[in-house]
Amino acid sequence: MPHVSGSFLDVPTPDGAADSYLVHPDDDAPHPAVLFYMDAFGPRPALRAMADRLASAGYTVLVPNVFHRHGRAPVVDLPDFIDPAQRPEIFRQIRPAAATLTPEAAVRDAGAYLEWLADSPLTTRGLVGVTGYCMGAGLALRTAGGYPDRVAAMAGFHGARLATDDENSPHLLADRVTAELYFGHADGDSTNTPEMIARLERALTTAGVRHRAEVYPGAQHGFTQSDTAAYDHDATERHWAALIDLFDRTLPAGAR
Repeated sequence: MPHVSGSFLDVPTPDGAADSYLVHPDDDAPHPAVLFYMDAFGPRPALRAMADRLASAGYTVLVPNVFHRHGRAPVVDLPDFIDPAQRPEIFRQIRPAAATLTPEAAVRDAGAYLEWLADSPLTTRGLVGVTGYCMGAGLALRTAGGYPDRVAAMAGFHGARLATDDENSPHLLADRVTAELYFGHADGDSTNTPEMIARLERALTTAGVRHRAEVYPGAQHGFTQSDTAAYDHDATERHWAALIDLFDRTLPAGAR
């Protein structure tokens, strides 16, 4: 894997600084930008390793702590490996942090992240890619709908509650999206049921959004997260192939 360089930094937002992880190929040259949205467990070694792998494919990747209003990462103390028995207590602790991230706040933050990436000498000029995991898939979709002039491609994996009956459901932004989208859904996911998947599909198709959505057979919610019991190596490798194919086609390298 090509060498990458990672660092920690703060990105200014309208509601304070978002502590973030930035990683890029270790050549100091500009590369296409990718905004990488965390899952609910937040920035941690396993998530940074994923960003490193994406950067090694030729991208400058920003991973913000989207719970920055609550506190800097780690927002809660996590075990090195998260098993199912621990999840209820961990989510109980995460809930107050998640409550600070309203849909409106998420869109404001997204604008700040995109502006920071556009200004960075480590990114090329032009549109960016966005990817997100679990709750981050919804944030990625909100970003694509909120900033259609900035986002060329968006991917979401084992997304949660992407198309609900809520008036702020992410799928309701479909008619504002101009990016190409890809969704890798988990099989039998209680946070993203077949009914929700169908609702999302209808919204994207009706809006004429270029997209592809696939259900990964046998893969659980959280299948890309290597520090959890849900991790599925084969499904994760399939996700990498789809994600890098999407970005390689839609985010051509260009001069600064």
